[in-house]
Amino acid sequence: MLQNYFIAGTDCGVGKTYVTCALLRDLQACGIDAIGYKPVACGDRNEARDIREAVGKPTYSLDAINPVYLRTLAEPIIAAEMERKSIERDALVQGFEQLAAAHQMVLVDGCGSWETPLATGFSMADLAAALNLPVILVVNNRPGAAGLVQLTLQSIQSRGLKCCGYILNHIGEEWSTASVTNSRVISDLTHLPILAEFIHGQDYVDAKEVLSL
Repeated sequence: MLQNYFIAGTDCGVGKTYVTCALLRDLQACGIDAIGYKPVACGDRNEARDIREAVGKPTYSLDAINPVYLRTLAEPIIAAEMERKSIERDALVQGFEQLAAAHQMVLVDGCGSWETPLATGFSMADLAAALNLPVILVVNNRPGAAGLVQLTLQSIQSRGLKCCGYILNHIGEEWSTASVTNSRVISDLTHLPILAEFIHGQDYVDAKEVLSL
């Protein structure tokens, strides 16, 4: 039986959706019926559209992939307040369960950082805990990454969740001493494996290797 995963990030803009889409494309190429789930999106729906394109289903419902869409580009808790909407835990869990029942694998693409607030007393981390999925952590390969990984990992583990490892995403074109050495430093500190390392512009990955299929 195939496993579903929660794709988390140490911060906003680390490339969670980019990595999720690369995994989905390769899973589909391997004949695995995988789908992405973007529970919450703020500002636009481009990431949900990218997920739909990655699985090769241009007519698939955006509402199924992304049940909560807020036009305001802000923290979801503020965007929902401004638009007089609510973000409900049970509804987001139900959306995931519906996709999981219809597909072999679901990759949940988190919104923002691990602790992004969705509603009063409810964060993206709380949603991950409610789904009880193993976590793959996407990290922007830059100076300061090691500290962010440690803080995020502590929060993941405090919720009783398993972190399978991390994916280093080299967003910038230039390399620094930090970007060259981060993988070793993070591995030594966390004792977790590096599942993949994306160089700038890379849009492919061996999903079976990353997900141990």
